[in-house]
Amino acid sequence: MFVDQTKIYVKGGDGGNGMVAFRREKYVPNGGPAGGDGGKGANVVFEVNEGLRTLMDFRYQRHFKAQRGEHGMSKGQHGRGSKDMIVKVPPGTVVMDAETNEVIADLVEHGQQAVIAKGGRGGRGNTRFATPANPAPEIAENGEPGQERDVILELKLLADVGLVGFPSVGKSTLLSVVSSAKPKIAEYHFTTIVPNLGMVETEDGRSFVMADLPGLIEGASEGVGLGHQFLRHIERTRVIVHVIDMAAMEGREPYEDYLTINKELSEYNLRLTERPQIIVANKMDMPEAEENLHKFKEQLDEDFPIFPISAVSRKGLRELLYAVADKLETTPEFPLEHEEEDTGVHRVLYKHEAEPEAFTITREPDGSFVVSGEKVEKLFKMTDFSREESVRRFARQLRGFGVDDALRQRGAKDGDIVKLLEFEFEFIE
Repeated sequence: MFVDQTKIYVKGGDGGNGMVAFRREKYVPNGGPAGGDGGKGANVVFEVNEGLRTLMDFRYQRHFKAQRGEHGMSKGQHGRGSKDMIVKVPPGTVVMDAETNEVIADLVEHGQQAVIAKGGRGGRGNTRFATPANPAPEIAENGEPGQERDVILELKLLADVGLVGFPSVGKSTLLSVVSSAKPKIAEYHFTTIVPNLGMVETEDGRSFVMADLPGLIEGASEGVGLGHQFLRHIERTRVIVHVIDMAAMEGREPYEDYLTINKELSEYNLRLTERPQIIVANKMDMPEAEENLHKFKEQLDEDFPIFPISAVSRKGLRELLYAVADKLETTPEFPLEHEEEDTGVHRVLYKHEAEPEAFTITREPDGSFVVSGEKVEKLFKMTDFSREESVRRFARQLRGFGVDDALRQRGAKDGDIVKLLEFEFEFIE
C-alpha cells in the first residue's frame, strides 16, 4: 500500500521544573537559596531516511510526544536537558501545519533535519530570584510547556522521470518492461491509482528512477478524477515522458490527447511546462499507428523529440532510455517554488507578524469570567501554586499584563469567579 498523505500530532517535551531549596550546612549560617533550574524539554525533529519510501508507518503511530527535561535539584544542581526525539521520514516529505497550512519543512536529502515541535525551556530555581531585598526567595518556576501542533505530512515522490498521458496509453506496461516494477496492468481506465516507482538501468550503466503517474484526465487540475492528489507527484520530476497511444485504440485523436495533457500540466503548476518533454509514440505494432504518427508530426509545431516504440514487443526502448538518460544529465533540478537564483548573497527576510494578544476575556452563562490567551496560559502553567510567594508573583504578572483592569472594565466585582484553563479564582478588589 502506498501512503502519501497523513495527519499526526507532535508535542515537544516540557521543560523541567525549577526547585526551591536552601543550603543547610554545619557552620554555615543562612546558607542562602540553592535550588537548581530544570532541564530543557526535547524537540521533535524529523530526519530524512533514504530507506523509507512511503508514510505507511504514520498510519499506525500518529502521536509523537518528546520527553520532558529533568527537574532542578538542591545544592544548585540543574536538571539534565532531554535528547531530541528523532522521527524518520522518507525523502520528499513536506510538513505542513494543519491549522494554517503553512509549510514548516520540505525534506529532500538523506540526513536532512527539521525541528517540528520545540521543547520548552526549564523553569528557574530559587537561586535565580535572589535579590538584595529578598535574599531567600521561595519562588521557582515550573518548566515551559513544549510546543504542540497537528501537522500534515505529504509525500512528493523523488522520481527523476515522470510518465504522463491519458489512461490506458501503456504507461504501466512501459514501466514494467524497462524496470523491475510490477504495476497492476489492465484494459480499463484508472488501473493505476497509486504512483508506481521503478529503477531503470540503461545498457551503458546509467540509472534513474521512473514513476508511472496515474492517468490524468481533462479537469484534473481542478480536482476531477484523480486530480491534485497525483499531479503533485509530478512536481519534483526533472524530465517528463509523455506517452501517447498512436494506434488511437480508444477512438481519441493523438494530437488532441497531447494538447489536453499539456494544458493540464500548465494549469496545475506553471513550472511543469518548463521541464523538458520526451514524446513516446506507443503501440506502434498496431495497424494505423504509422499513419497517425506521420499526421501527429505534421501537427506538432514544437521541437520535442518523438520516439516510436512498442512496449509489448520492446521495439525502440533502447533508444528511448538512452535519450532520457542523456536529457537527465543536462537538466537541473526544479525548485518547488519560484526561488531566487543563488548568487552567493544571502538575504534574510524579516516578516512582520502581529504579536498575539496576551489575553482575551469572555463571559460564561453563569456570570463567571473566562481569561484565555497563549501568554497568560503559559504563565499559569509555569507557576508553582503550592508556594505563596509564587502565587503572589503570578498575581503581579497578571496585573502587569492589564488583566485586572480589563476585568474591572468588563464589570467584575469583588467575589466574582474568574476561570483560567480548568482552574477558578475569586476576583478580589
